[in-house]
Amino acid sequence: MPDYKCSSCGGSMEFDSKTQKLICPFCGAEHDAASYDMQQTAAQQSGQGAGFSVQQSEWNVNADGLMSYICKNCGGEVLGDETLASTNCPYCDSPIVRNDQFSGGLKPDLIIPFKLDKKQAKEKLNRFISGKKLVPKVFKDSKHIDEIKGVYVPFWLFDADVEGEAQFSAERQQGNEIGTFDVYRRGTLSFRDIPVGASTKLQAEMTESIEPYKMNEATAFTPAYLAGYMADKYDITPEECLMRGNERIKKSVEEELAKTMQGYSSSHATSSNMNILQGQAKYALLPVWILNTTWEGKKYRFAMNGQTGKYTGDMPYDKKAYKKHFLLTGLATAAIVFAVLFLIWFFR
Repeated sequence: MPDYKCSSCGGSMEFDSKTQKLICPFCGAEHDAASYDMQQTAAQQSGQGAGFSVQQSEWNVNADGLMSYICKNCGGEVLGDETLASTNCPYCDSPIVRNDQFSGGLKPDLIIPFKLDKKQAKEKLNRFISGKKLVPKVFKDSKHIDEIKGVYVPFWLFDADVEGEAQFSAERQQGNEIGTFDVYRRGTLSFRDIPVGASTKLQAEMTESIEPYKMNEATAFTPAYLAGYMADKYDITPEECLMRGNERIKKSVEEELAKTMQGYSSSHATSSNMNILQGQAKYALLPVWILNTTWEGKKYRFAMNGQTGKYTGDMPYDKKAYKKHFLLTGLATAAIVFAVLFLIWFFR
């Protein structure tokens, strides 16, 4: 991660999710993230001949000040600064070590900056588990919750113009009977920014369950947005993601074509086909808050959309607390039944 120096006092700045700016914690100075990077690039290129810029398609680790870290357990590779040398992998919670030789890869086209900071993420997690009586105490511990990590997770965003057709079996009330009909629909549709997770460390079910993201808030990538956070590197190519992307587009085609059918009480697609006329994939980093915990030898993971606050996760339950809760519930139920039977007998 680059060390973004404040032009006023020279302190290290961090990206603030509330103001969407780089803020110096020492003097309070604020800088626009994109403008700051452009100013630094212009300063570096001054005096080097004719003024022209070349858009890099790959990470330039030295220029961007980024460092690569490898998890020995899951093989995850994340980007960060030197302070991450003593932290853990956001995906499996194992120690991560610095990797001096970064293996390259495409640079993101887009990024959605974090809108919710760590304090807000912890508050939402507390509310999420506060009403769950059977969650182990260790999971509710404030020190453990403090380990939640902000990670920019890689996604491929698919754009496509599609010719789609589908055959539906639909039902409609006819007098006293329900009639079944075969209905054919065809149309041309356009889809933009269909997201597919590009990291094997975070299951597709989890990334999709915290959607949707507000893609209109995506901005051109600049390393300044990474200040204070980690960024994962994609390990699934767009070609490998294409099958999942096509599945999501196909489902969307069926749903949109089904909306054109009027007067039917129910319907389902029996067959469908689509032809992608024009497609494009963009590389994006999307914000996710991640917390891992281990309970009785099993891993549990909590994830929250860093833009909208939508969350998902598997919650462990304490078997002892469950037995105690079951016993107390049983005793309370037995007491109520006994009291009702006593009153019936008494007033008989």
